[in-house]
Amino acid sequence: MERLIEVEKMELVMNLFGSFDENVKLLEKELDVAIINRGSEIKIAGEADQVNTALSAINTLLSMANRGETIGEQEVRYVMSQIEAGKEEELEDLGKDVVCISTRGVPIKAKTLGQKHYIESIQNNNIVFGIGPAGTGKTYLAVAAAVAAFKRKEIDRIVLTRPAIEAGESLGFLPGDMQEKVDPYLRPLYDALGEMLGYEVFHKNVERGLIEVAPLAYMRGRTLDNAFIILDEAQNTTPEQMKMFLTRMGFSSHIVVTGDVTQIDLPRDKKSGLKDAEIILKNVEGIDFIYLDERDVVRHPLVQRIVKAYERKELERERALKERKKRNSQ
Repeated sequence: MERLIEVEKMELVMNLFGSFDENVKLLEKELDVAIINRGSEIKIAGEADQVNTALSAINTLLSMANRGETIGEQEVRYVMSQIEAGKEEELEDLGKDVVCISTRGVPIKAKTLGQKHYIESIQNNNIVFGIGPAGTGKTYLAVAAAVAAFKRKEIDRIVLTRPAIEAGESLGFLPGDMQEKVDPYLRPLYDALGEMLGYEVFHKNVERGLIEVAPLAYMRGRTLDNAFIILDEAQNTTPEQMKMFLTRMGFSSHIVVTGDVTQIDLPRDKKSGLKDAEIILKNVEGIDFIYLDERDVVRHPLVQRIVKAYERKELERERALKERKKRNSQ
């Protein structure tokens, strides 16, 4: 079977094909089709089902390119996976809504359907939990939403916080005073704010008290009105800390809690406040839980494969543990 696609803009074809035709070679390999470019015409040949999947993938990728997206391996693999899952129509609106513009003029927007649902949830709920592996944009998109609300003057200030939990290292051995000791834990938040506001504007707003980046312990005893509050690395809170944090919320405020339940650095005898909140708050009105997975990873494609490998290993451990318990009970 053969199908033809007419493309008016040659720059879209170049974006679709990628450097040394790497994007099209990936489509050909994964879908077992032949894709040939002849000027403004793209021909797809192969088995009917595979050709139709390739046709849908190419049309979707061309639409993304037309919206200014740069097409690479990650975008190609993601589009193929979503089309095979029957989500082609949902992809049509992906990337249309810009959360905010970085200081370099780069539009910050959802790159996956999971991220799109996450952004929509932040816009529609007072408290949102974004749970997922590294690289899914949980913190970055939450900061973007906070900056957008700050620029629109919907809130008076931004508060970003993290629990200062050591990941195999000790705070006590780090040089400097307490602020200098905790700064490395807060660096990802500084970087995201600096990119979106510019470092000079960011520091001026910090000096004026309109932006605060602080360890979670500094939140105790406060009420935060008219604020956008983000708790990052929430898997490393205790249930008591999580309750303390959530009850800081004042009038006209929004809270986003982000975390990865597969990377808990708490002592083994301590329960994660994020896991505890999932159970206690899942049916509370005004609170939403958004779950991202390896398909939402927007870093190097290898990160997706790493996340998947760890997830497989964790499932194997859980199965082995269940079998052991079952044998012991017999």
